[in-house]
Amino acid sequence: MGRAKIMEQFKNNKETDYPQEIIELLNDEKLYGRMNGPTSSSYLKGPCGDSMEFYLVIEGGVVNDIKYYTEGCQATRACAAMTAKLALGKTITEALGISAGEIIKSLKGLPQDHLHCSILAVSTLYRAIADYLLQP
Repeated sequence: MGRAKIMEQFKNNKETDYPQEIIELLNDEKLYGRMNGPTSSSYLKGPCGDSMEFYLVIEGGVVNDIKYYTEGCQATRACAAMTAKLALGKTITEALGISAGEIIKSLKGLPQDHLHCSILAVSTLYRAIADYLLQP
């Protein structure tokens, strides 16, 4: 299913009570997708079955570019998008300081039964940073 179709379904889902800010974040595609030739990358699959990928370009110890990719639920996509937004332009140390709690606070309206999506998002980011730090 294409990204536009997924976002259109998200916008038309009457059962979802996400605030407009989250919908706008999900419709902003500049951080969404896969990346060719990243400095580092990661892939994790959560216990819920959703998978997430992060691609980083790190130069001078700073996350200069970042992309996320997931075909997970709306909450998973929102957490990945917020994590990418918060990590962009940060030093490695600052990016490692992004917590699941910070993602939850930033995404006002994230359903209680989807808080685990924030853990998947920051864990995937941390793994991409570890991939960079552990390179020979």
